[in-house]
Amino acid sequence: MEKAAVLIEALPYIQSFRGKVVVIKLGGSAMEEDEILTSILQDIVFVELVGMRPLLVHGGGNFITKEMKAAGLSPLFVQGYRITDKESLQIVEKVLLKVNKKITRMVQELGGQAKGLTFESGNWLKAEKLFLEVNGERKDLGYVGRVTGIDRGGLKAELTAPYGRSVGSEGMVLVLSPLAKTDDGEVLNINADTAAGALASELAAEKLVFLSDTHGIMTDPEDESSLASTLTQSEIDLLIQRKVIDAGMLPKVEAARVALEGGVSKVHIIDGRIRHSLLLEIFTDKGIGTQILP
Repeated sequence: MEKAAVLIEALPYIQSFRGKVVVIKLGGSAMEEDEILTSILQDIVFVELVGMRPLLVHGGGNFITKEMKAAGLSPLFVQGYRITDKESLQIVEKVLLKVNKKITRMVQELGGQAKGLTFESGNWLKAEKLFLEVNGERKDLGYVGRVTGIDRGGLKAELTAPYGRSVGSEGMVLVLSPLAKTDDGEVLNINADTAAGALASELAAEKLVFLSDTHGIMTDPEDESSLASTLTQSEIDLLIQRKVIDAGMLPKVEAARVALEGGVSKVHIIDGRIRHSLLLEIFTDKGIGTQILP
């Protein structure tokens, strides 16, 4: 009866989200341990099989950092964005293509259908160079971009094509690398959080979920019991002003802002290291991380 109760609890969520796009950003240590990654991808296969349309955006994180150090390069970050010169960009391209193939293969091994989307297979993301305001000065991050548009038609076709052939036909998990091209064909490195926010907004996703290395957003970084289960955008702004939210969390909350302003209903920040955290957040009443509302 307890197992039946879990299924009944999930039923209204499954009914509500069927056919809806969910953008999931995967990064951090969740990608480094195969056991944790397998658990996450099992959740994503489940999400797709009950009728949602998942678009998985992955970063390269520590894999890129390790490759850079092996090449004698020092990783540098500004406000959570990786400074990327020409040599670093080549490493980013190599690592992201490798990670994309690995995740796509693992989804298939778990019984799902998956398709990798990279800058080699299409101009899924369009971008221009990103400059940050740092201490009153304009900072050039190198080959780093900000999203100016997406191939909405192409992505929607990929998200919807497997459906409608017949009742019960399998869908597709899309696995996207956050590299973009400018109008001149130049490749730029896009922060994966930023890419996920832009995609969620432009595709009118139901949800945007960040699988991170933290339980969510804490109102006191030194106190894990201060985890906020729900925050509004105005409350997020106050936490930024107080410097409670900074560094690597900044791109996430800025991406959340873009997504919510684009019509996304909720943004979730959850700990990807907790087994099946994605299912717990989407299909249960209580959830497990922090949800951000407009």
